[in-house]
Amino acid sequence: MAIQPSPTPPTDDIIDVLIIGAGPCGLAVASRLREETPSAIFTDEEHQRYHWIKRHTGRMALVQAHNRKNNSVRAEKYAPVSSSSSSSSSSSSSSAAGKPPQDESCPQPKPAGEKHESSSTCPNILVLDSTAPAWMEKWNRSFCTLQIPHLRSPMFFHVDPGDRDGMLAYARETCREEELWVINGCVGREVSKHKRKKMEKMRSKTCQIAIDERDRKDYFSPSTALFADYCASIVSRYGLDVSDQIIAQEVKDIKYACLPGSVHTGEPVFTVTTNKQFFHARAVVLAIGPGNTKNLPWPISPVESDGMCHSLDIRTFPSANVRQKIKARQETNVVVVGGGLSSAHVVDMAVRAGVSKVWYFTRGELKVKHFDIGLTWMGKFRNYEKAVFWSADSDDERLEMIKTARNGGSITPRMHKILKGHVSANRLAIHTHTTIASKQFDPSSHTWTLTTNPPAIQDFPADKIDYIYLATGVNSNAAELPLLRSMNADHPITIKQGLPCVTEDLMWKEDVPLFITGRMAALQLGPGAANLEGARVGAERVAWAMEGVLGRKGEGDEQGEENGVSRVDFCGLGNRFAGLDASSKRV
Repeated sequence: MAIQPSPTPPTDDIIDVLIIGAGPCGLAVASRLREETPSAIFTDEEHQRYHWIKRHTGRMALVQAHNRKNNSVRAEKYAPVSSSSSSSSSSSSSSAAGKPPQDESCPQPKPAGEKHESSSTCPNILVLDSTAPAWMEKWNRSFCTLQIPHLRSPMFFHVDPGDRDGMLAYARETCREEELWVINGCVGREVSKHKRKKMEKMRSKTCQIAIDERDRKDYFSPSTALFADYCASIVSRYGLDVSDQIIAQEVKDIKYACLPGSVHTGEPVFTVTTNKQFFHARAVVLAIGPGNTKNLPWPISPVESDGMCHSLDIRTFPSANVRQKIKARQETNVVVVGGGLSSAHVVDMAVRAGVSKVWYFTRGELKVKHFDIGLTWMGKFRNYEKAVFWSADSDDERLEMIKTARNGGSITPRMHKILKGHVSANRLAIHTHTTIASKQFDPSSHTWTLTTNPPAIQDFPADKIDYIYLATGVNSNAAELPLLRSMNADHPITIKQGLPCVTEDLMWKEDVPLFITGRMAALQLGPGAANLEGARVGAERVAWAMEGVLGRKGEGDEQGEENGVSRVDFCGLGNRFAGLDASSKRV
């Protein structure tokens, strides 16, 4: 067995923020840390209800609409008015010009297409990813491998911290509205044929079409290519495309302790060990999604790997032996095990590739719905479900709500219609409540002999199965992730059914700035934690808490006053005009 090279020794260089994972969650955090005036993630009612935001009173960037290039909605950074006369005059002049006072401590937001300038006061960020030294590489590769033409999420779910409707604006600005797929029967109503023809006629004349606010009520899903290009524009806008910012290394361990024999012995820091070297960081963000442990109904031996694989391990499709049989016009049979959207795409790929018959086994019912969680959790007006979730008395109660909301894997109505077409053509057989009871692989013929439960499947060629695809998802268990072994031993926390009980700021502990985002933060973010919305909301919480971790937290008194702004006034509680002193009015 080859001996792995030992990691290079650690240095005294300490990174401000080390992000593990260059997928949507990692990109959401990195871009949010570069954005001083994020779009409104939470409504006024949510600000009033959830006390975790109170600790940051006076630090939230207020959004002020501005007319910008390409009619995009941006915002300027909010700076509190100083009590000094000089500051008052400066503030008054800025107000007279219609702009708030400027603060040069961090890059100001810029229109789409323009980059943020780097600043020494913003945290330096390093990203580690096991796939490639590039943003969204694993995400894009997975969508390409499974030939998924469009996302399942609606348009307002993305990782851009600057504009909630940024993807819609990007599609309009780049004249790519045709890549928006209408989610029929969800909300709103479809555009009539007459109106569609009129819109196409207008589009042929010019691409600068004003966005009708009524269109925002309709739900669309972007194409895979459009979403990839939009993420690339976010990377460019926030200056996250610098060389050596993303390193392709796999993290093996994370430790948090003081460094003996270092110039930084006074403060505990993270030591992140990869397969090649060590890194030190003040804060670490774990943005790996569900993790890398695949759900497999049984272990796959090296011999069996020639005739079976997990959907995440697909490199070429179909397999070599199936491709040869298709080319020779021989009968081919493929089994797909699963019940989610990935399994449906694998089925469709196999039929379109020329497989004679695909046998689709699902452990339960084949559930059909637009999103992987209920529409009440996915809509723009989902505050009620979130309020109930965040008001839960215990994590056990939240777990039950997560299970109810997700309710296992599901496929979209669009894919269900495609599958029904394959069934009608006798190219597909769907068997619900069916599992594989036993299996035997013949390496010489590259075929399987299977028995099923229940056993009576009409026309099933039990001894002539050419390949098995296991689209059975990925396991999310913080107690079993190898890179969290030291954290679980040195700084143990409660883990319920694989989900860590992190703080409201998504920190491992109050005094341990290891932030968890994505699916493993579901006990704080809710059932949508694994979606793009969870990535953006999680990044918002991380960014707020990061100011305190890196020593940039404002000093406020214990009565809720900070920078002269009352917590009650800031959160919109009570009568905000009650804070006005009549005796101090200027006449």
